[in-house]
Amino acid sequence: MKLSDAFLAQGEQGFEDLLRRVSISRLRTYQLYEPLKVRTRLHKLNSETLRKAAPRLWERLGQHDEDLAGDLAPAVLIGHLDMIIAALDFLGVPHQDGFFSKDADVSAYLTDGWQQRTYEALKDRFPANVLAFYLNHLGIETGRGEESFRP
Repeated sequence: MKLSDAFLAQGEQGFEDLLRRVSISRLRTYQLYEPLKVRTRLHKLNSETLRKAAPRLWERLGQHDEDLAGDLAPAVLIGHLDMIIAALDFLGVPHQDGFFSKDADVSAYLTDGWQQRTYEALKDRFPANVLAFYLNHLGIETGRGEESFRP
């Protein structure tokens, strides 16, 4: 599964909701603002222009633009670090404030049914579509997401 597939699994409405949850201030804090602005081909990046660009971005993801998906994923997730920390803590994955080394082998923590268990444990505390997106993202990043997780 590719990262664009994680977005496509949300459906167009779900994708638009993910874009509405992007924190522009967090993008600036984590130096993701300019790369996202360039990748989305927007002259000005703010909540309104991102929302208006959703149909074009959805179309590009439908064409499996992995570069776009690679820049959009952290933009969506960086505003939900509390959810990421809670998910990694629930799974027992060692991390530092929601981040773990790309070369870390976390497969031992992602046992059968890990996505569903994590979703059930956290779905009442965090936005369900963001949680499902993160679980797909985590599966892709760790090589444990062969198929799209849909709760």
